[in-house]
Amino acid sequence: MLSRREAVFLIVLFIASLPAVTARLYSSDEVQYFSYLRSLWFDHDVSFENEYRYFYDHHIAQTADFHQTFLERAEAATGRRINYATMGCAILWAPFYAVADLWARGLRAAGRDIAVDGYSRPYVSAVAYGSAFYGFAAIVLAIRAARRIVGSRAVSSGLAVWAGTPLLFYTYIAPPFSHACSAFAVALFVTIWLHVRRTWSGWGVVALGLAGALMAMVREQDIFFTFGPALDLSLTLYQKTGGRRQETDWRRLVRSAVFGISAFALGYLPQLLAYNALNGHPGPSPLVARKMFWHAPHAAQVLVDTHHGFFFWTPLAVLAMTGLVLMTAAPQRLRGNATAAPAESGLSATAGASDMRRLGACMLVMVALQVYISGVVESWTVAGAFGQRRFVAITIFLVIGLAALREWIRAASARIAVNVAIVICVWWNLALIAEFGTSMMDRQRLELGRNAYDAFVTLPRKAPELLHRYFTERSSFYRPAETPPR
Repeated sequence: MLSRREAVFLIVLFIASLPAVTARLYSSDEVQYFSYLRSLWFDHDVSFENEYRYFYDHHIAQTADFHQTFLERAEAATGRRINYATMGCAILWAPFYAVADLWARGLRAAGRDIAVDGYSRPYVSAVAYGSAFYGFAAIVLAIRAARRIVGSRAVSSGLAVWAGTPLLFYTYIAPPFSHACSAFAVALFVTIWLHVRRTWSGWGVVALGLAGALMAMVREQDIFFTFGPALDLSLTLYQKTGGRRQETDWRRLVRSAVFGISAFALGYLPQLLAYNALNGHPGPSPLVARKMFWHAPHAAQVLVDTHHGFFFWTPLAVLAMTGLVLMTAAPQRLRGNATAAPAESGLSATAGASDMRRLGACMLVMVALQVYISGVVESWTVAGAFGQRRFVAITIFLVIGLAALREWIRAASARIAVNVAIVICVWWNLALIAEFGTSMMDRQRLELGRNAYDAFVTLPRKAPELLHRYFTERSSFYRPAETPPR
């Protein structure tokens, strides 16, 4: 658990960071997720013709590709405009959107000239600040999980991942994407799993199933995270075979598993109904499957390609993954509170090195499945976006892994070296954000030599000017530069 001082510090830090939130929509992905919420709230349907027309006519998403994809193409079965997004973000944003709706109506009643149409500034701001809340909440949940499992260095590791990964970009620079919500939904799911796995109680597994449904509704590929708890429960079932007492436990665990699967199915039902109304069948658009190759030909590239690989965009992930591997291979070296207080750690009642090893292995499986599914899609490079954004979902594992690495290392000199590496990785992420936002870099790919020079030579000189622009003339970052500055 977090101490009172730590909790207050994190709350103050989040509030202080709110001026950095950019409340705007500009990409087709953002429009699709936002359109789900606006259409359900105002039109009570999943027909997005009017939303797409609004964003196109108001020069928010006015490109030929956008018009062709979203205003000309339609689902063959229903005739409705295509939407590749899911409704989970709409569910998470809804409380913030409700406040914005009340605020806009109140201002309108007071005589202010503000549109109560779901598109005006209060509504867009609600979604942006909602994502900022969920992005930071993901870090808080990750810190709590790392504290439970590893013990120390959880807060500093969490803040390093917050500043040193693309989560920062999708929390403050482009919050209407789904990624901050995805990081939160996965962190919530993992947090519940860590609590439930000690006893696998029926109600606990129901909560896990509902959290899994929310996670899958935010981003479909996040359903693969459910394999970790499923593997964990299967191993527990295997251990309960033989003997009358074990047979009773085995039956209880099977019953809990049925409850969890049923809860997931019930929780996911709204998405199935939305799919059926939009696509004519309870599943995603058939156009999505055309872009997928299930043998995952790009699984290695998505990690180590020098232009698009996750480990080059986010080198902090290398340290974090190393920590997860060490936690799995040699858990006895971790001196955290997990072994001493299993009831608080999320480990089983008979916690020990073997259970820590199992927990680490399940987490590595969950991460590996995200590598697999990212390598399946034709658009694995995510060129034009900041970083390997599909890996924002693994935020909680990065925090746990980084804390584990720092706790595992005992030598003072090695700890200093790791801390220096963490600082460099954080700066690299911040520098790439600045280069991306100022068109200083090619947004389609990394150019390591050029990016490194600008990160460690050019940007330190320009940092004060860029910070001033960001808080006083933020729109200047969105105007394409005629010639990328050097």
